[in-house]
Amino acid sequence: MAEENQKGLIVFQDRKIRRLWYNNEWHFSVVDIIAVLTDQEFQTARKYWNKLSQRLREEGSEVVTNCHLLKLPAPDGKLRETDCANTKSLFRIIQSVPSKKAEPFKIWLAEVGKERIEEIENPELAQDRVKEYYELKGYPKDWIDKRIRGIAIRQDLTEEWKSRGVQEEKDFAILTNEISKATFGKTVGEYKQFKGLQKQNQNLRDHMTDWELILTMVGEKATTDITIAKDAKKFPELKQTAKEGGDIAKNTRTELEQKIGKPIVSKKNYLHLVENKKKLIEER
Repeated sequence: MAEENQKGLIVFQDRKIRRLWYNNEWHFSVVDIIAVLTDQEFQTARKYWNKLSQRLREEGSEVVTNCHLLKLPAPDGKLRETDCANTKSLFRIIQSVPSKKAEPFKIWLAEVGKERIEEIENPELAQDRVKEYYELKGYPKDWIDKRIRGIAIRQDLTEEWKSRGVQEEKDFAILTNEISKATFGKTVGEYKQFKGLQKQNQNLRDHMTDWELILTMVGEKATTDITIAKDAKKFPELKQTAKEGGDIAKNTRTELEQKIGKPIVSKKNYLHLVENKKKLIEER
């Protein structure tokens, strides 16, 4: 599970596969699929796909044409354009790759491909899956409830930003940092460093305390409502409403800190839960 790019990384038999929700359906990284089917490393799998796609074009197959170049996180952590295909196209690609994993992979692909459709038809399924994910890791129930509510508030905000013209990933990051700086006095990157998070894929919110989650929700909910009330449209206006929303959360934080006599911003994280899960997996 991932967050703002929900479930953008999934696993088949311990191999990671990237995917992106595009044109109302899941699109999967073709190179990642090839790597799974051929038991090859990323670079070798990419060369394999280059040769296979050339052969498919020569045979007149439309499957390569139906692939889309979408930006996904590369092994170096940067977003790079990657050949991606929907479930239907992937079934045809799999047929072109001799592999003993082909049949079990088809069954698995059919299941994960329909997952998002089920969640759209019944949003409670998505919440149940997220809750199960955190329960398995060992997070406290009260924390999980706040985390799930925070995801919903975040989604409302990003949808509002999208409806007002925000499309680039960097612009979402800038606006999010405005809220974070106003609320906590730190950008997301600075906050992750403060909490000792070092891996690129470690989500800051998965390592927040209850109050940090609550204040994040206050800042983002306030930003959404202020944006709507002011009908902010251009990026500078959205940046301003993001700061104003964060300021409301900051005021709550500073007043609370005065009452309880200690800071809310904490180095506490849940990295120990990651280690616990690794041990459980090793013991099985």
